[in-house]
Parts: sequence; C-alpha cells; structure tokens
Amino acid sequence: MKYPRQLSAGANNAVIAVSKTEVAKLFTGDTRSDIGSEAEKIKFANTINDLVVRFIRLDYSEELQAEMLVMERIRPFDYRAYEIERRELWYDVFVDELTALHQAGFVHRDLKPRRRPGLSDLGGLAFDNILLTEHGLRLIDVGISALKWQVGERIFARYLDVEQTELVQFRDYFLNR
Repeated sequence: MKYPRQLSAGANNAVIAVSKTEVAKLFTGDTRSDIGSEAEKIKFANTINDLVVRFIRLDYSEELQAEMLVMERIRPFDYRAYEIERRELWYDVFVDELTALHQAGFVHRDLKPRRRPGLSDLGGLAFDNILLTEHGLRLIDVGISALKWQVGERIFARYLDVEQTELVQFRDYFLNR
C-alpha cells in the first residue's frame, strides 16, 4: 500500500515523512514486528552513541489507521562524492561506534539485508540500512536487531559473528565502489 509522503517501504512496514525533522515507520495490522520492541532497541542504542537513528516517540495516526514509530529524519548523501581518505575516516568511526554498541549488548543484524523468502519480493540493496549523513555513517531499521540480555550469550555471539563478516564486506563496498 502506498501512503501520503511515503519515503520507502520494506518487507513489513512503510516509512513516511511526518515533518522536515521526523519520519514514522508505520505498523498496521499484523506486520510481524513489534513496535514496542523496536522502540526499546532504538532507545537502548541511543543511550550508547548516535550511530542508530534517534527515537522520538510512539504515536498513532487516525488518518492512516497506523501505529507510528517516530524517529529523526535522516537525509543521506551519496558517499561516492567524497574522497576515499574521508570515507576511510567515516568507516573507522563507524567501526568504533558499532563496536561500542556490540560491547553494550546490541547487534543490528541487518547491515547487509538479505532476501527473506516468503516475506517480500523487495530485494533490498546491499547495505541500504547504513546511510551517510552530515554527521557520518548512521544505522536505520533495527527491526531484527537483538539485545544480548534478551537472546542470551550464545545466540548473541552467533549474530555478532555474522555482523563482523558483514562489516568487512561493507568496508570493501564503501571504500571501493
């Protein structure tokens, strides 16, 4: 379904512009994701650093008949317009901030989105949850992220291994494309 002011749509949710400074991820019907859980993960990450998009509030739109996870509006830049040396610095800061999130018990789990059979025909682009902004690299869409205290040590370690592999792949993608 298309919404007024729609910016994007994923497997389960659309994102709309709410204002010049805010966007909302819409939750309607059975989206197979929990708005409260996603909000808590964003809020947790926001206490560590500014790598994950900033949580603003939960709301409801009568007009759209949708629950809304309202976040800061990020306006991405095309990183290919910047020199490799500058991208290397941004990547290094990204790694430091992601490492801090990992050490605090947060793993994003979707740096490099994969097709999920049966969930969507949308393929997603490689690393489209990592955006370059005026404040450096930022992460969006924490829908499948995990907190260590929720999933336990063993599962968290498995997620972390996958994310470390994706991080190496992202370096090559970001610096050499």
